[in-house]
Amino acid sequence: MTLASPQDALRENAYLRQRVAQLQDDVTAITAEAERLRQIVERLHGRAPQAAPNPLGGGQ
Repeated sequence: MTLASPQDALRENAYLRQRVAQLQDDVTAITAEAERLRQIVERLHGRAPQAAPNPLGGGQ
């Protein structure tokens, strides 16, 4: 795609930044919903919920 002017490039960049922000919000919401549903399933099956591993903990 060839942009006709610098203004077109700026407009496209602004649009893409907005879309990325929206999609990041969507991913965050879906992740939270998945965690909530996982906890419900664990409660229904009588298992104690386990804390998610800390990715910054170095696995120790």
